[in-house]
Amino acid sequence: MTTTFDSIVPVGVRYMVLSALGFALMSACVKYVSTYGIPVFEIVAARALVSLVLSYLDVKRKGISVWGHNRPLLLLRGIVGSLALICVYYAVTTLPLAEATILQYIHPIFTALLAFWFLKESIQKSTIICIVLSIFGLTFMVGPTLGSNTAESLPLFSVGIALLGAFGSSIAYVIVRKLSQTEDSSVIIFYFPLVALPVSILLIGDDFVMPDWYLTMMLVLVGVFTQIGQLGLTKAMQTQAAGKASAYSYVQIVFSILLGLALFNEVPTVWTYIGGSLIVIGALVNTFGKRVASK
Repeated sequence: MTTTFDSIVPVGVRYMVLSALGFALMSACVKYVSTYGIPVFEIVAARALVSLVLSYLDVKRKGISVWGHNRPLLLLRGIVGSLALICVYYAVTTLPLAEATILQYIHPIFTALLAFWFLKESIQKSTIICIVLSIFGLTFMVGPTLGSNTAESLPLFSVGIALLGAFGSSIAYVIVRKLSQTEDSSVIIFYFPLVALPVSILLIGDDFVMPDWYLTMMLVLVGVFTQIGQLGLTKAMQTQAAGKASAYSYVQIVFSILLGLALFNEVPTVWTYIGGSLIVIGALVNTFGKRVASK
């Protein structure tokens, strides 16, 4: 019996790992350009501009209308996604890369609660376990910070903004699940930069910083790596291995730890490893528990 590469590493897993690498590199670029004084709103605008062009070309390639059917809900998805992205980028620029990434994986808690309230989906035992482990994990990560003035403590305001970003991402995810019943995925993606670009430009105000050619290229890479991440995620979800592949998205944390160490000399604390492990375990229990329950 011949063993092929596809049988060892399914295509869905490869796409998910590519997605995780793309998003990790995106976050690293965001943090890098922020060290040169580029404000968060300007970074969001740059990403939105690149994504808008690439998304528009993708929609036209499919030969469908860019405006979709449920325009009010599409606009709401764009608004919520834009606000969540601003929070996420702020967290990335003010927290160590690993911690900012881990805090984003709190989103299954918010998604489950929102789906329960708005989509009338039941909360399974695996989701309850995920919520409990995530809360314990968050406590381990943030607990040592309370009352601490050491250099290793996490700024609580940034942690709060990171959690707000995760909450906003969950709202956007629930909206996307609703829109997926009537809209093409490319149209849903297109509305995100369509809203994010004017919103971020408006919020920049007088804080705009003219980047040189090098920083301009880094800003373009933010958008490019974002598209790579979204492409990998979309392709993974279109394969038979999509369910199993979803668990591999957490390799983004590993990439973020390595990039944080290599580029910014960031060494995660033992509390980050403990708390992050609990959060990831909870998310994996939620992912595989739902799959078992559905069989």
